[in-house]
Amino acid sequence: MPLRQPTTRSRSIFDLSAKKNELNTRRLESEVQEFWNNPESAQKTMKRIAQLENQINEWDEIATEIEGLKSLLELDDGSLTEELETNVAKWESILAEKEITILLSGRYDQGNALLAIHAGAGGTDSQDWAAMLERMYLRWAEIRGYKTEILDRTAGEEAGLKSVTISVQGHLAYGYLKCEKGVHRLVRLSPFDAAHRRHTSFALVEVLPEIEESDEIIIRPEDIEIEVYKSSGAGGQNVQKNMTAVRIIHLSSGLVVTCQNERSQTQNRESALKVLRARLFEIQQQQRSDEVSELKGEFKKVEWGSQIRSYVLHPYQMVKDHRSEYETGNTQAVLDGQIDGFIEAYLKMKQD
Repeated sequence: MPLRQPTTRSRSIFDLSAKKNELNTRRLESEVQEFWNNPESAQKTMKRIAQLENQINEWDEIATEIEGLKSLLELDDGSLTEELETNVAKWESILAEKEITILLSGRYDQGNALLAIHAGAGGTDSQDWAAMLERMYLRWAEIRGYKTEILDRTAGEEAGLKSVTISVQGHLAYGYLKCEKGVHRLVRLSPFDAAHRRHTSFALVEVLPEIEESDEIIIRPEDIEIEVYKSSGAGGQNVQKNMTAVRIIHLSSGLVVTCQNERSQTQNRESALKVLRARLFEIQQQQRSDEVSELKGEFKKVEWGSQIRSYVLHPYQMVKDHRSEYETGNTQAVLDGQIDGFIEAYLKMKQD
């Protein structure tokens, strides 16, 4: 009964000795008398210390358990075989999950995410498809124990939605969801076609990291124009008498962000600024790396040929990711939020 050891990939990404050295350095920084003279910097350091302590403790625990199991395996005379097999399977599963999480080593991977879904080519069918994706990601977040909040939602004329922005809060939310960024394609018999013909629909999924207010992204009052209006529901009807919805226009970039989640105007304004800050950060990152030449907001065409994943419900059942080639025939499970297989396959592909 061999016990799998951490792979070379996991050991190279998660250098335990390097993490311990960094922890010691950070602790020494926190002991300096002038440490709290800069509260913002001090809080970031303390947050990093807590993060490193959690990571190191988790891997120390795994290593201790594995060494204990190895010792028991060597001494087992057959009386403990069933119990050992159960424990080995348990720790194999834990180790496999940890190897996935350590692939998420980006600056914002461990933080919250802002998820936006936009209906693309395909009319009412695509708007319905956008609503199906909204449900899929909300179910996925629920399964993982993440907290979600719909910041802005524009309903479709007949069904579904034109766009929705969701805050997803939880450990590694951005790291996981960033794998979902791109065009998603649906093939099915249309429930909106009287002849019940097969239709192809598209929706764009955007994923942004939640950026804390800092000197890195400065939004000055003179840089933006703020409008308030009544929140609206399906078909454009007003659902509130008070002017609680907020629209923020960033004058230099032309970015427009709205938030109308039926709370107070002040809360909607803060949420809209949070989304604007994330969008400005992504533009900044793209400009630094020269990955794109146009401003964020001018989306790539949401149509045939640009999809990252296809969901085929007719004439056969299949969901396939065109980047990692991962696929499954259990389409209902995927639409019910079971998308971890696609996320893990993409992360492994990127690392390889």
